[in-house]
Amino acid sequence: MSLKDCSPQEGHSHSFHSLPLAEHYGKRSVRTFLDFRHANTPETLNTKGFPLVFFNLRCISKVKLVSFLMGLTLMFLIMASYVLMWDRKGLSLTALPYQFRPMDIRTGTGTTEVSTENIFIDLKMLMNMTSFKQPRKIPDKKDIIDTDPHLFSVIPRHFLPNVKSPCWYEEISSEVSSDPYQHNRFSLRSKSFKNVCDHMRTNFPRHMWHRDGKLFRLRCLPYFYIIGQPKCGTTDLFNRLLMLPEVKFNTMKEPHWWTRKRFGYIRFKKGFQERFPIEDYLDLFDLAAQNIQEGISGNSSGDQRALHIITGEASASTMWDNQAWSYLHPDLKPSEPPFLAQDFIHAVQPGAKIIIILRNPAERLYSDYLYFTMANKSVEDFHQKVVESLQLFQTCLSETSLRSCAYNTSLFYTMPVRLTLGMYFVFLLDWLTVFHREQLLVLRLEDYAANLKKTIKTVFDFLSVGPLSEQVEAALSKRPMSNTRRVQDKNLGPMLPATRNLLSKFYLPFNTELSGVLNNSAFLWSYSGTDTDTNK
Repeated sequence: MSLKDCSPQEGHSHSFHSLPLAEHYGKRSVRTFLDFRHANTPETLNTKGFPLVFFNLRCISKVKLVSFLMGLTLMFLIMASYVLMWDRKGLSLTALPYQFRPMDIRTGTGTTEVSTENIFIDLKMLMNMTSFKQPRKIPDKKDIIDTDPHLFSVIPRHFLPNVKSPCWYEEISSEVSSDPYQHNRFSLRSKSFKNVCDHMRTNFPRHMWHRDGKLFRLRCLPYFYIIGQPKCGTTDLFNRLLMLPEVKFNTMKEPHWWTRKRFGYIRFKKGFQERFPIEDYLDLFDLAAQNIQEGISGNSSGDQRALHIITGEASASTMWDNQAWSYLHPDLKPSEPPFLAQDFIHAVQPGAKIIIILRNPAERLYSDYLYFTMANKSVEDFHQKVVESLQLFQTCLSETSLRSCAYNTSLFYTMPVRLTLGMYFVFLLDWLTVFHREQLLVLRLEDYAANLKKTIKTVFDFLSVGPLSEQVEAALSKRPMSNTRRVQDKNLGPMLPATRNLLSKFYLPFNTELSGVLNNSAFLWSYSGTDTDTNK
């Protein structure tokens, strides 16, 4: 049985609507085939009498022997039925190629001789032998446009010259001009953005452009995207960039439009709902558009600084989340998503600037676990969840390619921790299939925390903003870190040495490839210490 059989199908008992929501995946209690204490295991499977039966086998009559064999057959069928029940939960649970033996997870020493080298050697072989290093087949632009013709009818092929942000004029009707944000779905779900909409609605009439008896409004896309990864400092960078006078963000950090909202769902638990049209997404950047329009109209201070205003968005799902395609096209059953988020961003905005923040993937996973798990957290629980996730991922690799496993939705929601998000190289390689290397700025959270001023300057140079006034620079430096680890989570301490050892070996080949592509050995990371400096 393959993981392909687990993708949602019509009539499948594990429907899209029953999936746990992504933000709270850590609440699940996921067991693997190797957990023989499963609550569904029949109590009748008692083997205490087997040695006596086999010892006296010669004395049993043929009738009793036949009955005994029939009993064994019945027991086998019962066990098989339970395995099939597990299968219906959405994951291939065939026998794993390597099993973890009992070990003292506090010291990392085995109660019997323990070796997990095979699983990582096997992974290295698969990384070298499979085709994941080869550039993926980029979909034809016509096919991309055909998936969402309205998106490409709204955004033009060319933007205004002499304006730094990707902006253009859009004709509007008198109905829209009276209340342009009345039906915006983001404002209905975000109080802060609703307040911004109320402010922009008041100023909207004086920002309209009149020409040949028609009304136009200035529209803009983000100049840059902070795309990932989760628990790597994207929130803190977003908040610091908000302090710059020439950067006009929307107040919603993570709209998740390219990966989720445009398809019509907000959270997986709620399933598909109404789609967020491109117009609602563009409204998020109207604050920048209004400021730029003032510069074009000559209503600014006269130095035309408004023409250099930029905007951006920071959705940490943009780098990796392409799971909607498995639900939009269940009949195709592709091993990999037919389209990725970057295909659409590049199609409408080939000159976009992309910022990625990464951190030691083992520490990222632990921070992710602490942040999203709401109860019963412990270093021992984290270790068990890591072991289960490694086993499930290895099972996937035994049946399909690495890229398929990285994007496999069923596997993602079955693993008790988000192991695949730390496989940075797989996702980065796919972004490099459509964007040039110089369009991507890849940072490390460790460098960001150790030398904030230097890292921020790197970001400014990448975005061609600054220099800053002494006042703004001082405010940037003094601002406390955002979204830091909760006190109760800090009290749990670092992960166990045995857990770090498992994760370091798993992520090592990915980090090796990543450091090679980026030509920076710092992305190999060091697994000798903890992550207390970043405090994220």
